[in-house]
Amino acid sequence: MLAFLQMKIRVLAFATAADAIGAGEIEVELPEDSPLADLLAQLSRDHPDLDRLLPRLAVAVDGKLAPPETPLSEGIEVALLPPVSGGGPSRAVGLVEQKIDADRLVAEVSDPASGAILVFLGTVRNQHRGRLVEKITYQAYRPMAQRALRHIVTQLEAASQGLRLGIVHRLGEVAVGETSVAIAASSPHRTEAYEASRTALERLKKEVPIWKREHYLDGDTAWREEEPLVS
Repeated sequence: MLAFLQMKIRVLAFATAADAIGAGEIEVELPEDSPLADLLAQLSRDHPDLDRLLPRLAVAVDGKLAPPETPLSEGIEVALLPPVSGGGPSRAVGLVEQKIDADRLVAEVSDPASGAILVFLGTVRNQHRGRLVEKITYQAYRPMAQRALRHIVTQLEAASQGLRLGIVHRLGEVAVGETSVAIAASSPHRTEAYEASRTALERLKKEVPIWKREHYLDGDTAWREEEPLVS
């Protein structure tokens, strides 16, 4: 009888995917050289609640979105990514657990050649669809989120001469009224600053693996998963 060599795969799960498997991180054994599709099939068998989520999940292998035929190897990291809520050091790009310092962000994008500096602050509101909100918990897949934020900033700066852009997003618990995301854009002209800020926010919602869980005053909670993650 042939004995198949096994490999161990580290699986990270976020938001509703973590709820479905009962943990944010597990280890799975598979035969060597198995593709990602085999891992997903095994997870689906072992966790029926996850099976129902799979059609709406994105899957990353070592921080990059990957198709089902992607080959796996010992020690590789696979992340299960639900639709995001909508970062990590780089100049003017960050994921922080403390309150966002908007003045510092403005200082990082300021340029003597700029004629406009636009600051957008996204704050936690006290209600959603008629339900009173107490706070929001934000969670991120950090390595991928950091790369995605840097990618957005780099692309937008390259597309507009003289533009300097910064994005900082909160993680952890954020109370009503506090800032959850700050975007600062400086440019020689105000039109480009407005457009860059608006585009950065819309791309962040779709491209950056950050999730939010709303906590309601009645004690209930819910993950807000609305935008399928895109690359």
